[in-house]
Amino acid sequence: MKKGSAPYGVLCACSLAIGSALADDAANVLDEVSVTATRETRSTGEVPQAIAVVGKETLADKKMFNVKEALQEVPGVLIDSKNGGFDARLIIRGAGLKAAYGIREIQVLRDGVPLSDPDSFTRLDFVDTQDIERIEIAKGPGNLFAAGSAGGAIQIISKSVFDDRANNLKIGAGNQGTENYHLRYGGMIDDRQALALTFTRREMDNDWRTWNRFDTTQSSIKHGIQLGDGDVVESEVSYSESNMQLPGAVDAAMFKTYKRTGEQNGTSEAWKNSGRYSKVWFVNSRLEMQRGDFTFKPRIYYNTWYHYHPVTGIINESESWVSNLGVDLEGNYRHAQGTLVAGVTARQERVPDSRKYEYRDVDYAINPRTHQQYISATRSDAKGTLAEIDNATTLLTGVYVQESWRPTDRWIIDAGMRYDVVEFEDDNQQFRKYDYSTGKYVAGDGQTKINKTFHLPAPKIAASYRLLPGLNLFAMAAQAGQIPSFSEVSTNPSLDAPVARNYEFGLKGRAADWSFDTSVYYSPVDKDIVQQNNGGVTTYLNAGKTDKKGFEFAGRYALGKYWELGGYYSYADYKYKEFTEPVRDGKNVINQDRSGNALPFVPRNQYGVFAGWKQGGWRARVSANTWGEYWMDNANTQKYEGWEWIANASLGYQWSRHSLTLNADNVFDQHYAAEAKKDTTGKVTYTLGAPRTVLLTYRYDFR
Repeated sequence: MKKGSAPYGVLCACSLAIGSALADDAANVLDEVSVTATRETRSTGEVPQAIAVVGKETLADKKMFNVKEALQEVPGVLIDSKNGGFDARLIIRGAGLKAAYGIREIQVLRDGVPLSDPDSFTRLDFVDTQDIERIEIAKGPGNLFAAGSAGGAIQIISKSVFDDRANNLKIGAGNQGTENYHLRYGGMIDDRQALALTFTRREMDNDWRTWNRFDTTQSSIKHGIQLGDGDVVESEVSYSESNMQLPGAVDAAMFKTYKRTGEQNGTSEAWKNSGRYSKVWFVNSRLEMQRGDFTFKPRIYYNTWYHYHPVTGIINESESWVSNLGVDLEGNYRHAQGTLVAGVTARQERVPDSRKYEYRDVDYAINPRTHQQYISATRSDAKGTLAEIDNATTLLTGVYVQESWRPTDRWIIDAGMRYDVVEFEDDNQQFRKYDYSTGKYVAGDGQTKINKTFHLPAPKIAASYRLLPGLNLFAMAAQAGQIPSFSEVSTNPSLDAPVARNYEFGLKGRAADWSFDTSVYYSPVDKDIVQQNNGGVTTYLNAGKTDKKGFEFAGRYALGKYWELGGYYSYADYKYKEFTEPVRDGKNVINQDRSGNALPFVPRNQYGVFAGWKQGGWRARVSANTWGEYWMDNANTQKYEGWEWIANASLGYQWSRHSLTLNADNVFDQHYAAEAKKDTTGKVTYTLGAPRTVLLTYRYDFR
């Protein structure tokens, strides 16, 4: 067998090995349902795209402080959290790699409503992770929900207002100062209307390291009304207050100490008081109205937020509340040979009077080489002198259409297109700025204006063919333009929008006792945006081309009545095909050719296994995950060894309406780096992974 052909051989072997078993089990095929990739309800086995669903049963075994806990066992998905709270670094097939914080290049939705800003930047501070029914992950270009997002879409489905079985009370406590309180209560208030109230309080002291506390308080009111003729309106109003301290990275010496002691005493960085403190109102309303073969699904949504956000060199504050207003008008027409879905969407974000400040409380030291003062450390996150005032508006408008044609009972062919236009307007007045070369604040650049428009066509053609009952072969070709986030455009106004293409085929099997998903993909990207760190200065630039090739497998098997076993594997070969990186050498900038180098941070091999057991009122689950080694920089000069078999476990018992669940993450208390990187000056830093955390939760179900 030729090198690189193993994934194709695995596909063939899978189809041959399970063909007869599927024929025998044809009447007992079980499958999850998805709406994210195609905007129509369809079993995941019939979706001609790599898609994963983390269902209710799996989520019940997790403490769900962070979406990381739900997504970390999905092949092709890399996710970790610096804090353990709502923050997450999320990468899907290399998309999102450039994000220094937050989620980029991936559309995140909740009940069909975008949580992502119009520039595809996503925060999770107003997502109540205790109110999640299931999560769908659609990977790569090619789904109708993902506006300007090359990485695909994450759809969070919350608990329905009409489902009174979701009513419960939770009280949890654990080590690291962990506390969790959750109440959800609702029901029908007359024969047509339902109301549900939720309240959640989560907090962690994270006392294994300094400056790492997290807390959030969230409440919501959901209302649903059945209008007759099957028409339903569901609405929600929620409010969140979140406070999160973001610990800094460490150098090699401090990393060595952490591996020995399990504690991080401070940071090797000057900026010791980073964080995000936010308040968010979120309002949305969704109508579903059916008339014959036509279904109309309008959605309107609005969120407004304030934050105080100290980061490297500067403190951000939204002096006036930021507003996001959006609407999505979707129509679905079922005809004799399939379904036609079409719609229009518009979203606008206004950031008025956003301000940046110097840090007020800082220590200075003398540079022995230049004999000049520089900022050596912050002492608090208090703001000082006003440095910058910014007013910005981002507008996204788009149209989409997809025909799902079923020429025979074996075939489904999806042909569609999104076309999005994103307009940036920015008026900035910079009085002061932090100068990384001198390590102190200096005069700013004055007034600048940015007006930029990106046009993002996203065509798709895909097909699913049923080889046998429960066994589907799929293939797809798709394209997506990637919106540069506003912060990237503001640091480099000459950025172009990357164009990502995806060519993929795979095999999906579904039966009563087992299931699997496997796929092989090739994703070339033109003008890929790359993050560069040059002596502390984070900049963004377009690489010429990157090539991403990969193979993914996930499967589960029910062993008798009580046991379930499973695992996943991802192989990623991501390289720069054309990329020249500017590197500063003193006062000079030298262009270095990185063509042929591997992309940093993405491990070539990622895999894991799990085992679940249920009998009577008892349930238990154990999983273990591995990230292989990866390069720490674009120059490929140093590797981090990754980490092996980080184990998580849960044990629960339910009697009547009561249950107790014990969760333990990183059971064997491994001390590792969640991220290791090296900048162009040769500086190496490590962001540390959390040691063992334990949480005991009592739950009472109201019915």
